[in-house]
Amino acid sequence: MKVPLSWLREYVDLPAVTAHEVAEKLTAAGLKLEAITSHGHDVKNVVVGEVLSIEELEGFKKPIRHCQVEVGEAAPRQIVCGATNFTAGDRVPVVLPGGVLPGGFEVGARKTYGRMSEGMICSERELGLGDDHGGIMLLPADTPIGADVVELLGLREDVIELEITPDIGYALSVRGVAREVATAFGVAFRDPADLSPPAETGPSHPASIADPTACDRFVLRAIRGFDPHAPSPFWMRARLTRAGMRPVSLAVDVTNYVMLELGQPLHAFDATKLSGEIVVRRAEPGETLETLDHVVRALHPEDVLITDSSGAISMAGTMGGLHTEISDDSTDIVIEAAHFAPSGVARMSRRHNLVSEASKRFERGVDRELPLYASWRAVRLLAELGGGTIQPGVTCAEVETEPVRISIPSGHPGRVAGMRYDRGTVIRRLEQVGCTVTEGADAAEGAEAADGLAARLAVTGDDMLTVVPPSWRPDLTDPNDLAEEVIRLEGYENLPSVLPAAPAGAGLTEGQRLRRRVGRALASAGYVEVLAYPFMGERDLDNLQLPAGDARRRAVRLANPLSEDEPLMRTTLLPGLLKTLVRNVGRGAGDVALFETGLVYRPAADAPATAPVLGVERRPTDDELASIEAALPAQPRRVAVVLAGEFERSGWWGKGTPATWADAVEAARTVAREAGVSLEVRADRHEPWHPGRCAALYAGETLVGHAGELHPRVVEAYGLPPRTCAMELELTGLEASLSGPVETPAISAYPVATQDVALIVDAAVPVAEVEAALREGAGALLEAIRLFDVYAGAQVGEGNKSLAYSLRFRAPDRTLTVEETTAARDAAVALAGERTGARLRGA
Repeated sequence: MKVPLSWLREYVDLPAVTAHEVAEKLTAAGLKLEAITSHGHDVKNVVVGEVLSIEELEGFKKPIRHCQVEVGEAAPRQIVCGATNFTAGDRVPVVLPGGVLPGGFEVGARKTYGRMSEGMICSERELGLGDDHGGIMLLPADTPIGADVVELLGLREDVIELEITPDIGYALSVRGVAREVATAFGVAFRDPADLSPPAETGPSHPASIADPTACDRFVLRAIRGFDPHAPSPFWMRARLTRAGMRPVSLAVDVTNYVMLELGQPLHAFDATKLSGEIVVRRAEPGETLETLDHVVRALHPEDVLITDSSGAISMAGTMGGLHTEISDDSTDIVIEAAHFAPSGVARMSRRHNLVSEASKRFERGVDRELPLYASWRAVRLLAELGGGTIQPGVTCAEVETEPVRISIPSGHPGRVAGMRYDRGTVIRRLEQVGCTVTEGADAAEGAEAADGLAARLAVTGDDMLTVVPPSWRPDLTDPNDLAEEVIRLEGYENLPSVLPAAPAGAGLTEGQRLRRRVGRALASAGYVEVLAYPFMGERDLDNLQLPAGDARRRAVRLANPLSEDEPLMRTTLLPGLLKTLVRNVGRGAGDVALFETGLVYRPAADAPATAPVLGVERRPTDDELASIEAALPAQPRRVAVVLAGEFERSGWWGKGTPATWADAVEAARTVAREAGVSLEVRADRHEPWHPGRCAALYAGETLVGHAGELHPRVVEAYGLPPRTCAMELELTGLEASLSGPVETPAISAYPVATQDVALIVDAAVPVAEVEAALREGAGALLEAIRLFDVYAGAQVGEGNKSLAYSLRFRAPDRTLTVEETTAARDAAVALAGERTGARLRGA
């Protein structure tokens, strides 16, 4: 909202303050400042001149005129001009040599087209009053010659631009901003809506409201004999321009001017194009309307329309229809002012992607009492500036509504703010907002009965106040809204800075601690954390090579997705990670290791397609809550990594190592160690991993994830580097293991005894099975086991492999003997031989 400072001064007795000082006060009151723009402060030496004579110069491609212009000096000025819309005797603005136009454009005397030109005759755009550059600006015939045009037309102006949030729709008007300024400076406010329309004598045009949920007040006034060619006065065009609106014609300019002044959108109909009664209703199936922007719109059954016997003539509160628009020949005009439902206008505006100045105001809430006064203000301006006769009577169709009454303890604003406001301060501030405040418990009884929040607050023992918000503040609906008004008017800067007391026992849960430890561990291992959008598309599921019956293909579909390519909630973390990896590789990062922790969404096979939408007038029943829970998908938390290129980088220290499936498995072990869980790794076949390089990860007998090298088709579908590896692990299952305190392992002070063993097994035997047998067979004395060599060749026979392990033994209470460690080693080898067919190498 752009507000010229001179416009504010009409309604507020401001002291000698600058626009910046006004903006500071408004900012302190909670209105957000966007910018302050100064106009015309650099303009000088522009005066009113009278054209005495005009000589048409021949021989040029365009009209050129040599004019004699009287500017109030001893001798007329000679000025060369290319415009042709003025004649001798017209009064025009003239910038004299040495003068400056907006933007710092200096004008001097010079010879052009063979004649001397001592200055310049100006158009509106050259003076910064609008975009009209089609001709010279013509001033009224009685304008004094030699008068300063800057003062005459108010070229010097400061404009305060405010960003209006949805809760302060009243500030989308000079009236609303002026009220805030008057309160901030503690000066008088003159309400521009304080008008006295004549008593109603009957309807001006038949009208009715067919749908009270769409509109509760509809006002029409008529004017006849209007001069459609009457120009808008300079002051009006200047204010509209400064406020960011383009002057069009007098009829349109008046409706826009009143809207900016009072905040009430208006619409002007050509009375001769209306037929029958005007009715406000919802759209009917198949109905269309060609709007003022020459677009034929298919209307939705929830759209709010203004109609007559011919059908739709306007989209209520958004844009008028082309058929009934004001034209250059319109002499009979009907002015419409109404109060439409904010939600109806907002939905219609978004549905048709049609945002107008009117819709911005209606969807934020317009003063319900304004239509009678705004329509009267508009027809008066039309009659004064464009002639015509205001027709007696006014059409006022309305639906009775009960005013909002709010009960509030007088001490509630102070408790919200954390400081004390006395009762008088609370009442005074609420009355400054425009509220009607009634003191005493008796006055609050009825309001308390209907206001549950007020009833709960009443137990504090404070005096109860009954507050009726003003009609221009539909955002004030409960005691906390009123508390906010008191606090902001008293000054946010006066609120004490007090740290909230931490409740006893609060802190991170074990699950939160685990997630932080996992993040730090993966970062320390060389991975970089990313955050991807939790959305995916059917194409992602195809690229992952998921079979038709895979549970990951069963996904929640968004009703209003950000992108039509990704309308599903993710069932796996891999699509987002793989796309991020491709983006990084495409930008030159060849060696990439990424991880992400987040939720996936896994709906049950029998879950309903949509969750029920319940009302807010009561608490849901247990069955309704159960139906909502049944519709919600399971949301386990997972961690996933992807790797490509070198995992250990090459450099002066030597050759690096490429990322392999083993690094992906080790990332899973890194995560599991933070949860105190030991993972068992088993070979598996699971999309999207390579069938021969895929590991299933088990915590006990529970499958918690997979790791390995991605399938070549997945690599090709996403455009990944060759042999990209990935891991995905379910953290929710690991968090369940954190039910009790972590046990600290016992540390023995006795020395370790090491035994190495090399076993020959069939090449198809998993290493994990051999290790598990050795660990179990070695018994309680085994402290650690490590595979340090794998060999396959002629020395072990075709189809075999050699596995060399280092076994570390230690006892908590003694130094082990050679006999004890040898016996434990032999028991381990024996069990491995029994389970896997392993035999000692060289035996």
